[in-house]
Amino acid sequence: MKKILVLLYIVGFAGFAMAQSYTNSTGITGVDKLGAHQNGGRGCVGCHAPHSGARGNGGNAAAGGAVTDPETGNFALWGEDLGPLYSQTLAFGDEGSFPITLPGSSIRPSAENEALLTGVVMCLSCHDGNIAKGAMMTNQSYEQARGLLPATYGPRAIPTLLGNDGTAAGNYQNDHPIGPLATLGAVGVASNLLYSAGGCLDSGGNAVDCLQPNPAKASFIAFYDHYGAFNITQKTDARSTSLTGGAYPSGGRTSGVVMPDTNPANAYLVCTTCHTPHTMYTFSGYAAKVKGVYPSYFFITAPYNPGAPVTNPTTASSATQFCRQCHFTGAGGSNEGSGIMGVTTQF
Repeated sequence: MKKILVLLYIVGFAGFAMAQSYTNSTGITGVDKLGAHQNGGRGCVGCHAPHSGARGNGGNAAAGGAVTDPETGNFALWGEDLGPLYSQTLAFGDEGSFPITLPGSSIRPSAENEALLTGVVMCLSCHDGNIAKGAMMTNQSYEQARGLLPATYGPRAIPTLLGNDGTAAGNYQNDHPIGPLATLGAVGVASNLLYSAGGCLDSGGNAVDCLQPNPAKASFIAFYDHYGAFNITQKTDARSTSLTGGAYPSGGRTSGVVMPDTNPANAYLVCTTCHTPHTMYTFSGYAAKVKGVYPSYFFITAPYNPGAPVTNPTTASSATQFCRQCHFTGAGGSNEGSGIMGVTTQF
């Protein structure tokens, strides 16, 4: 059976031993927000090398291998060797149903190719572990290694290398589908969205194209009001009138999915649809129409707290709601998609 699950490779669900007060619930405290991406203390230069690229930063070069990426360090000062990933075809998703072909060069002939480069290939240059050997990866969830997950979670390490996760080397079929075939149309949520030409603002205040909730879809608007759609819709501004209760942002960014054209059904997922490399455990923005700082885990760029105190059946955990952004109907889909409008989100 072919399945498209909503979002990329989420490593583990659990309750938590440490706490910090947020707008509505709790999360990790006393940990630098980069978390695992402190890279053992190297910090920003563990990923971004301002002078030398992979030759000074590791990757395959750390094990004595040749640096085969002719542009290492040239784009976003990325300090890993992308060369081993060029021209590879990796099958993400069950039954090998959703292969993606990685770009053959970091020279960017199109915005879509650039989105694959920054949203997939750069992530895999550290998180692959099979073709590309990251220099500093321990292949264990940071939250688990640091004792931020309870002892009852389990004794085995939660792997963080997609192509070296304890199954057969190079097995990507147990990783969430990404790439041009992992579309919003395939998962059945596209009809709840509208393409908006110039309808959103980027961080510089410039008008950009984006996806927004379809105001004709009352059930999706209700879900949006109860949680949000942080990973498939983009930040709105005061010009937007598509949302009930007036315009409000769905998050703080403008490019969750890759949009190859104006059809929401063709928009597709990449690693950075769901994950941000810069904030491990907080999300700042609007959720359920309330602006605040919300707990999140595993670098997910949305409220995501599997330890949310769901104390009665009229609330759902933000970790569950996160998946329902795309898995809006069907097995495990949203309450709103099934006509149940009274269940809100516990963050």
